[in-house]
Amino acid sequence: MQLQFDRCGGKTLAGVQRFGAVVGLSVLLLGPSLAIEEASGVSIGADEAIGTQYHIRVDDLPAPYATKSVGNRPVVIDRPAGAQLRVPEGFEVSLFADGLQHPRGMVVAPDGAVFLTEANVGRVTRLVDQDGDGRVDTKTVFARDFRLPSGIAIHEGDLYIADERAVWWLGALEGREAAEGRRPITRAGALGDAGGHWTRMLKFSPDGKSFFVSVGSESNVSEEPKPRATIQRFDLESGAQKVYASGLRNPVGLAFYPESDRLFTVVNERDGLGDNLVPDFLTEVTEDGFYGWPYAYLGANADPKFGDIRPDLVATTLEPDVLLAAHSAALDLVFYDGEQFPEDYLGDAFVAFHGSWNASVPTGYKVVRVHFENGEPVGSYETFVAGFWTEGETPARVWGRPAGLALTQEGHLLIADDEGGTIWRVSWAGD
Repeated sequence: MQLQFDRCGGKTLAGVQRFGAVVGLSVLLLGPSLAIEEASGVSIGADEAIGTQYHIRVDDLPAPYATKSVGNRPVVIDRPAGAQLRVPEGFEVSLFADGLQHPRGMVVAPDGAVFLTEANVGRVTRLVDQDGDGRVDTKTVFARDFRLPSGIAIHEGDLYIADERAVWWLGALEGREAAEGRRPITRAGALGDAGGHWTRMLKFSPDGKSFFVSVGSESNVSEEPKPRATIQRFDLESGAQKVYASGLRNPVGLAFYPESDRLFTVVNERDGLGDNLVPDFLTEVTEDGFYGWPYAYLGANADPKFGDIRPDLVATTLEPDVLLAAHSAALDLVFYDGEQFPEDYLGDAFVAFHGSWNASVPTGYKVVRVHFENGEPVGSYETFVAGFWTEGETPARVWGRPAGLALTQEGHLLIADDEGGTIWRVSWAGD
């Protein structure tokens, strides 16, 4: 394997050796080596090494079908006794809650209670750490009978839920341990038909006048009517709906950059074009912007099956800000604006990688830190939390898959694992 040193002192690799397989993307390694040996003697690859940094560039991507498209789904196992997640030096990670059913979206109330969507069982759960020891003491069902709820938000003291059908208002939180009713605030069909990508993430604008919902496609790649593969904006008072951005195959997490009205999203790109196509991405969302799906990807790169149908849209496809390893399944993001982590984390983003099914060498199953400078993404990211993936490639054996992120009132990072039914808390414990 040939190494080239770039000008910033890191190593740029055209092919990265991971578990003995070559991964065709450019990676900037500023930290650990390609593989490290744990104290237990278990070898872990670059994708799992804490602090390994990646900078994937469009110009370095392979052509479609450069490698065969492979179905390689992980096997979820019980969490091994003594299994511990890995975090950077100075941080610690602890179990915040367990015994949950497919936890996804989280929001933290002013009183510190965590409200959680449990998608597969259609409910919203309230979690409280009563004694402040970093572990949930009480779990109560706040509302139930939703259809695959995922998005969750608090606005002016009221709780809102987005499921596959609608956005729902559940009323005020203060003084209540369970919702007393609900009503939809979006019209029937506003979020598309059921099926396919079912998440509907929810975020209110900083001025509180509108809210945004991400709606994924029904298929891997095809022509589909809106609102599929879009981000929708709704006026809170009138209910008026607008396609805010389109061509987004499966936009999931939504977040505003701190103290701004700049909306960002993470997007799951298409499968079937090979191990390293198409990278997922994080990007600031341009109003009325078109991001390619299904005709193009990552700028004016024509999809091999659909590019010839709309060359005009291929030509106008926007290039996203940060490319993430293909098939990582980036599901959620949160910007760090707390006071618990070191100052250099302020303004950076954390992204939950649910993990691959369409790569011969598995990737993901971790949380990464995306670097920002002066409020702008620089294009690189690094592994921040790993350890859900214990061993194996065909298939990977994992005991958890990160799906949701939130910050506590104190600034701790919460990670929801929808397969293991747990939430983990990351805290700074250094000097």
